Amino acid sequence: MTSFAGVSLVGDGKAVGHAIDVSTSSGYHLLVVNRYSSIKDVPNGTVIVSLPFMVGGHRWHMWFYPNGERPESADSISLFLRLVDANVAEALNVQSIFSFVDEHEKQDSAHIRASKPDNFSSCSRSWGYPSFMKRDTLEKSKHLNYNCFTIRCDLSIVTATDLFIKVPASSIKQHISGLLLSKEGTDVTFVVSGEKFAAHRCVLAARSAVLKAELFGSMKESTIASVIDVEDVEPRVFSALLNFIYTDSLPKMEIGMLEDEGEAQEALWLQHLLAAADRYALQRLKALCEEKLCTHTNVSSVTTILTLAEQHSCCGLKEAASQVVMVMGVLESLGI
Repeated sequence: MTSFAGVSLVGDGKAVGHAIDVSTSSGYHLLVVNRYSSIKDVPNGTVIVSLPFMVGGHRWHMWFYPNGERPESADSISLFLRLVDANVAEALNVQSIFSFVDEHEKQDSAHIRASKPDNFSSCSRSWGYPSFMKRDTLEKSKHLNYNCFTIRCDLSIVTATDLFIKVPASSIKQHISGLLLSKEGTDVTFVVSGEKFAAHRCVLAARSAVLKAELFGSMKESTIASVIDVEDVEPRVFSALLNFIYTDSLPKMEIGMLEDEGEAQEALWLQHLLAAADRYALQRLKALCEEKLCTHTNVSSVTTILTLAEQHSCCGLKEAASQVVMVMGVLESLGI
């Protein structure tokens, strides 16, 4: 397990925060860039250095260049991991990954182990990206929120033995989702508006406390019941719900219509899916629907979404919808 090695906060060009000494061979440090607009136009080559943090018995820095490390990368941000220790007896093989804090897939241990190790020594103390991301791309991306973004640096010091042993990436998600596709071993069938959906009791019970109670607990209708009628849920919504249970991912809705109509249909589908997720106590799915619905909240949908948020205790979605209502009020007062 990767250990947390502290956080550096950058607001006016100087880092403050808290660094943690991690004795294990793997760790990560966060660089929080606050008030990005105040530092993005510093001269090319200007570096902001994180607090020193220790991982694997060695001290490290993150070096951040808001306007590029060299002239040819002046339209990008540059990121480097730098070994602070000046005297290292033997070269260190280090696997490292820079990512935005919301890019969870890049922080997976298997993803980090798959990266090519880089040598750090007294003579070669830095590794990184002169052009990590174009500045205009960053400024249009979801990573920049309220003039702030966070970069995570994961690093792992590997031994010679580690270099010869490659642990395969986890495949449990593919294996379990394959069960739903193949229908092998299914032992319960849900009937939703006449459509049948075959599934596996154990998988459902492991993922949803509500389904566990319905299938194995005191709520079950019969110890041998293998067909369950589901009311007040559309087949396409129940299909998406099952897909999530087996994959832990929000499925994409298939839309075969004009773009504007497709967005409206997706918003409606997400509303129904959120309600179903709440009904079956699937909190992650509920949160994923909330997140997506925030992008669909506009003048025409805000009233419906605000009501939905109230009904299902969605605080984040309620706040997003309230912001839209507030903006609508301001625009109305200005006669716009």
